[in-house]
Amino acid sequence: MAVARHGSGPTATLRAFASQVHPVFMLPPLAASLFGASLAGESLGGGFDVRVALVHAAAMFFAVYTAHVKDGYVDFYGRGEDDDHPMTERGCRLGLVGAGVGFLACLLWLLAAAGPLAALVTLPTWFVGFLHAPQLDTNPVTTTLGYPTGIALCVLGGYVAQTGLVAPEPLALACVFLVTLAGVKVVDDSQDYAYDTSIGKRTVAVALGRSRARTLAYGIIGAGLFSVVPLAVVGVVPPSAPAASLVYAAVVALAYPADAETATMLLIRGAYLFLAGLLVATFFRPLADVGLPNVTALGPYTYLATEVAFGTAALALLAREGRDALWRAARTIAVLYPVAYVWDWYTLEVGVFSIPMRTGVELLGIPLEEHVFMVVVPALVLGIHETLNGSSETS
Repeated sequence: MAVARHGSGPTATLRAFASQVHPVFMLPPLAASLFGASLAGESLGGGFDVRVALVHAAAMFFAVYTAHVKDGYVDFYGRGEDDDHPMTERGCRLGLVGAGVGFLACLLWLLAAAGPLAALVTLPTWFVGFLHAPQLDTNPVTTTLGYPTGIALCVLGGYVAQTGLVAPEPLALACVFLVTLAGVKVVDDSQDYAYDTSIGKRTVAVALGRSRARTLAYGIIGAGLFSVVPLAVVGVVPPSAPAASLVYAAVVALAYPADAETATMLLIRGAYLFLAGLLVATFFRPLADVGLPNVTALGPYTYLATEVAFGTAALALLAREGRDALWRAARTIAVLYPVAYVWDWYTLEVGVFSIPMRTGVELLGIPLEEHVFMVVVPALVLGIHETLNGSSETS
């Protein structure tokens, strides 16, 4: 029996098997695997076993290939969702067997060369791929977390295959990718909202609706990107790692107003920039010898200068939303101000905190800077709120 549904002969067969290699979804796992290996190389003093890295990446290839073949087989022959498929049923089965054999060969090689822990971390990736359809893609949680979990395992597995150990840095970065890509996956799934709704497929977009799913997706992405900051603060990742989050955040800002298809394209390609930024940060550590900027060089005007900076940002956000946003913010701050004043005066009076880097100018019993603070902080909060919700509330 033939392998290809369209055409015959070796060329058609090869084309049918190659059709299940989708670069957009295939390259990230391979890149994540090599990224994990590079983390091990950095921790081992700059060198790592290339053979182990390539075999682990090959295992990831076979795991993802399994997912693609199984997904296509189920969608076309099982569910009747797809209009066409390049492989026959026999071809799909051969593809699954071939990918399974390839994965098993890589797994056994890793077991012998890298140890049982490497094999143990690598093994679940095949199950994630094989069970993607029809088991894991039928409810919002597993539909969303399947692919991101695979990427996280790629990062961690690439490291463990090199070292035989689990370390905080690769584990933390694997979790960063798990969270961030979960948000991307929600955006991606929302492209098929109408069709998924018609067949009862429960993605996050179907369960929550497109608007709420979109809000949740970008909230998850934001949480993933921000998580790099506290990880850098506590020393789990290098100080320069948050710069990678800033690069990806710029891409997210471009994707946010776009439709689901365009947003997905931007977010997936931006993930490569995020990965590259983290690679540079963790391997080369460009800011290793650079301390934090010393804003206290402004002396007694330090606190006031920071308030001016954040106050300018708050005003820009509110002005961008228009006069109504400015007026709403002014009313809210006016009502909040007396409460904040009494609270601030009391905490200073009883010695809860002190403000050494200030001008020394006092007004109505509290420092001048505190009066500004009680305006700037709520204005910034309201500016962000208006930016996120102003347009939707107006419409």
